[in-house]
Amino acid sequence: MNTVRTTSSDLPTDKELVLRVIPMPADCNANGDIFGGWVMSQVDLAGSVLPLRHSRGRTVTVAVNEFIFKQPVRVGDILSFYAKLTRVGTTSMTVAVEVVAERLSKQGQFIKVTEATLTYVAIDEQGQPRKVPPLSA
Repeated sequence: MNTVRTTSSDLPTDKELVLRVIPMPADCNANGDIFGGWVMSQVDLAGSVLPLRHSRGRTVTVAVNEFIFKQPVRVGDILSFYAKLTRVGTTSMTVAVEVVAERLSKQGQFIKVTEATLTYVAIDEQGQPRKVPPLSA
């Protein structure tokens, strides 16, 4: 479903804004759209913010549980990455990430371009999993 949001008040309220970035021409594929891999790397960065904060230390990505490209990303789009911790286990944390684009040509209009779910594990200095605090209600 293509969700066009016409005002900033329609942006996700159940998630935290963790990253904002503008893709550049060097990030394009041969079709002129932004590489999916570039978007994936930005989602991984955005997704890591809340687990890093929650665990108060090093985390690593262990799984990309789901990744959906809903719309192409274009040069000059202002991408906003919203994240929410959805599950906290003994050592792992699952994060939902939603990416919304404000198109260069349509300022003030927002469209969801990507959504993903990733899992991170907290690790100690030796790279071994370590316990994390439970998720607060």
